[in-house]
Amino acid sequence: MAATMEAAPSKPHVGKKGKPPKRYWDNPTEDGENSHVNKKNRQDGESDSEQENITEVSPTKELDTEKRKKTSRQSKKNRISGVKDPFPGEAPIPKERLKKFQRGEKSKVTSGLRSKLREAIKRSEAESELAQKQAARFDLLLPEDAGFLEGDEDEDTCTISQDDIADAVDITAGAKYFNLNLSQFGPYRLDYTKAGRHLILGGKRGHVTCIEWQSKRLVSEINVMETVNDVKWLHNEDMFAVAQKKWLHIYDSNGVELHCIRKFNDVLTMEFLPYHFLLATASASGFLQYLDVSVGKEVACTNAKMGRLGVMAQNPQNAIIHMGHPNGIVSLWSPNQKEPLVKMLCHQGAVRSVAVDKTGTYMVTSGLDKKLKVYDIRAFKPLQSYFLPAGAACLSLSQRGLLAAATGDIVQVYRDVLGAPVTKPYMAHRVRGGITGLKYCPHEDVLGVGHSDGFTSMIIPGAGEPNFDAMDVNPVSSSKQRREWEVKALLEKVQPELICLDPTELGRVDHASWQQRHEERVKTLGYDPLAQEKFKPRNRKKGRSSSGAVEKRKKKVAHEDQREVIRKTVEENLGKQKELKEKEKVTLAAEGPRSALDRFKK
Repeated sequence: MAATMEAAPSKPHVGKKGKPPKRYWDNPTEDGENSHVNKKNRQDGESDSEQENITEVSPTKELDTEKRKKTSRQSKKNRISGVKDPFPGEAPIPKERLKKFQRGEKSKVTSGLRSKLREAIKRSEAESELAQKQAARFDLLLPEDAGFLEGDEDEDTCTISQDDIADAVDITAGAKYFNLNLSQFGPYRLDYTKAGRHLILGGKRGHVTCIEWQSKRLVSEINVMETVNDVKWLHNEDMFAVAQKKWLHIYDSNGVELHCIRKFNDVLTMEFLPYHFLLATASASGFLQYLDVSVGKEVACTNAKMGRLGVMAQNPQNAIIHMGHPNGIVSLWSPNQKEPLVKMLCHQGAVRSVAVDKTGTYMVTSGLDKKLKVYDIRAFKPLQSYFLPAGAACLSLSQRGLLAAATGDIVQVYRDVLGAPVTKPYMAHRVRGGITGLKYCPHEDVLGVGHSDGFTSMIIPGAGEPNFDAMDVNPVSSSKQRREWEVKALLEKVQPELICLDPTELGRVDHASWQQRHEERVKTLGYDPLAQEKFKPRNRKKGRSSSGAVEKRKKKVAHEDQREVIRKTVEENLGKQKELKEKEKVTLAAEGPRSALDRFKK
């Protein structure tokens, strides 16, 4: 038998509207708040009807008070401690840190510019300002910091040897100090890649080798069977240039010869401009030549007319080449001009070496007069002058401003030489033979020294920049990233015509040259294309286009350009007359009341 079950009474649902489903954008407390407000308004209305003496309260004020209470409750819930933040908003950025990331001066927006150009300039300035502020804020998050060598009490840091430093540091840092005994083919010239991973050595007697120096892995080794004057890496570690006795040769990383450029003969020194893909060479015959590596063509060839060119350095800020000459002059060159941009008499004897810091502000020179001088390139004035007993044959500046000077077989490193005067070296080291090459490794506390007995890698604490820009140079990049960087660098290559002494001039308008180009255009066309067209009255009907009527209309429009100028001059003259009258009134008031006898005064 089936058990009988009583049906539960259900409420009728016909005619009732259900509540809509809640959405995430709805305020969950909105309905409750409105109902609460309505109840309160109802109660107030009833009390007002019952008691006439009680004043009426407007519902808008009640809503405002409820909203304030609600916001205060929500703000207390959001805060952990319930206390108001004493420092609201973003933290201020120090001005010194903002100056560190400033890229040139702001461009002035004049009223004569077009609206689209004015908006584009404002937009670019806002983007650059935002990038500057973000870089200054994220500067605190950089993990590495540069550390210098510090001795004990009454201990001079220049007396600490490289062996003591290598024993005191960890294994990976201590392995950066090593010697290569290559006495058979010396003396050696050297160069590091821009990322600082690879090293190239070139011996005077033809020995050329490429090394991945951190892992001590030999990449390639050849003997060109000819005198080698200088070696230089190109845009990456896949190609390098060798200045041999006769001509300039280009090799790949495996030691295979790619090109022999016979236009560049008797080359003594070389410099590579990475953002322009230009290889600048100086020859024994006195010629300065530029080679575009991306297309393999000669860009410029200039005769300096100052004899043998054996001293060269580049300014990383504006890509200007600094040349040292036997008569003590240092000249600044650009591929756009056949004459030097600047000539500076720096020494009484021949210039032996030149170095420029990465900011392009200071230049350090050494000469046969046994003097070491520091110059401010912005004002072209000497800042400091030091006398070295043996003189400095080679100079090199690190990314952090440490100066390395080679005197004979001794390497001396100076700290803060660009600012205050220095009395003693920061570090010193003696090598086995005469020094012929100095070069700091980028982003590493390492100084490479090439001498007649081989190569020495020194540890110099505080020399390299610990934080690198991965968008520009990435020492830990993969092969795919390096390929992509090469393509991007070729697309963003700076043309050699843009090399100038002041890079900020590129953002300005050269009005004189524009006027010259406009005059040339007028001569070629025979008319001025920018001139305003003459007024031609349109033809009217019913006898209103007679010759007299047309002339009257022309007279009305004539001299419209000069009307504004005339109005301005008239207004200025009226203003001057008013000023003169006011001055006369002031002088008369100061003199006092005039009498009839004042006319007889002289």
